[in-house]
Amino acid sequence: MRTNPNIVITGTPGVGKTTHAELLARNAGLKHLSINQIVKDEKFHEGWDDELQTWIVDEDKLLDHLEILVAPGGCILDWHACDLFPKRWVDLVVVIRCDSTTLYDRLTARGYKGKKLEENMDAEIMEVLLDEAKEAYDEEIVVELKSDEAEDVEANVERIEKWIEMWKKDREGEEDEEEQ
Repeated sequence: MRTNPNIVITGTPGVGKTTHAELLARNAGLKHLSINQIVKDEKFHEGWDDELQTWIVDEDKLLDHLEILVAPGGCILDWHACDLFPKRWVDLVVVIRCDSTTLYDRLTARGYKGKKLEENMDAEIMEVLLDEAKEAYDEEIVVELKSDEAEDVEANVERIEKWIEMWKKDREGEEDEEEQ
């Protein structure tokens, strides 16, 4: 039985996933797994998509690698998608959302343009990642949080930290019942 939860932090590029994940990992003592970085570093891809400016992920290799890391719990999976991760791995899915004007400014500042900018803006406006999370996981573990301002990040991380505390307390109760 895991003593710490596994949490997916997902959302459109530019909403603040990594900022949330890094702060939460530091505050809660969890391990931040940047899936993009793992794909790049471990070469879990089948090449580069020039049009979308992204790696073509080898999902099987990625999942085989991640399974060992997430099994003991205590991981924050930071990625722009979530439905790839098996339900048994995940205790909470946090979908970070952002105002479309703010997101546009963030993405253009990162150099996004053309099809990549358009697809990411459409995904945010149409709530694609929120819908994917709701379809892939039980509704009660999917949470949508806004991240328009810097203050939102701190408030969101505090909320997730409280959830972690409750998750642990719930598990302690289950362990006590099993021992009896």
